[in-house]
Amino acid sequence: MAGANVTSGLDRVLVLEVARVTEAAAIAAAHLRGRGQEKAADKVAVDAMRRELAKLPIRGTVVIGEGEMDEAPMLYIGEKVGSGEGPEVDIAVDPLEGTTICAKSMPNALAVLAISERGGLLHAPDIYMNKIAIGPGYAPGTVDLDAPPAANIEALAKAKGVPVSEITACILDRPRHAELIAAVRKAGAAVQLIPDGDIAGVIWTTDPKETGIDIYLGSGGAPEGVLAAAALRCIGGQIEGRLLPSSDEQRARARKMGITNVNRKFKLEDMASADVIFSATGVTDGSLLDGVRFSGEFAETETLVMRSRTGTVRRIKTTCRHLGTRFIGG
Repeated sequence: MAGANVTSGLDRVLVLEVARVTEAAAIAAAHLRGRGQEKAADKVAVDAMRRELAKLPIRGTVVIGEGEMDEAPMLYIGEKVGSGEGPEVDIAVDPLEGTTICAKSMPNALAVLAISERGGLLHAPDIYMNKIAIGPGYAPGTVDLDAPPAANIEALAKAKGVPVSEITACILDRPRHAELIAAVRKAGAAVQLIPDGDIAGVIWTTDPKETGIDIYLGSGGAPEGVLAAAALRCIGGQIEGRLLPSSDEQRARARKMGITNVNRKFKLEDMASADVIFSATGVTDGSLLDGVRFSGEFAETETLVMRSRTGTVRRIKTTCRHLGTRFIGG
């Protein structure tokens, strides 16, 4: 396994340290909720996340980031982060998952980070990926990315022991999904449309009693697919994805990142293959996490932080001082 030569791999102390990183990004972005400033909200989240990453005792390389070096000034793919001491790790970031929903102060904006042993995360280009995901407790292969939507809905209902009418699919509300939405409804299942934030949409499948979501379907960003796979590796579930390059430039970008077969169907273990720590902090209120609450100089956050090796899942409520978009943690 890539990264096996790193002494002791990921330290469990990193679990709480990683939570501080997403807390800082969430607090920074939360100051711009509802102000219609997508780029500004993303920038302050990126700045805050990078400052906190610099404090971690790691030798990190960003493999899922804000873009390539010539596209993003910070947290670009290939950027080195951390203190320069400690284990070598791969890092996947989405400092503000749901820039539009944050700008509109809508539900389910998150700050997200995954850290893996070196070589443990798929290096995915920033292009679309077709995805299907379900939660834990089902036999491998219960659903298949290549099967028709109706067949997957019926297979999941049979495995769950319920009629198709009790299955709800989460799908991004996009014109490109019109046929998919119609097919799911024709099969007899319900559809919950979301305006953005498909990392949360995938995670919702792991707790359908709480969220009402049984399956995630449709295309979204490939980087978000890898982050969602990292979460499922920790909490359980199945995910499959296939890149959807729309140009020769995008196919070349995928090959540059080591993906020689752009038509390959990636499974969870292909996207997140080693020990992973995953952290997500709510920016706005949502089904997964509460958003940031401000009270004078204090901010309260809720964070979901998980580790795959131990299967540990923690929900952390933190109260800390803040200074505008700056985080004063400890």
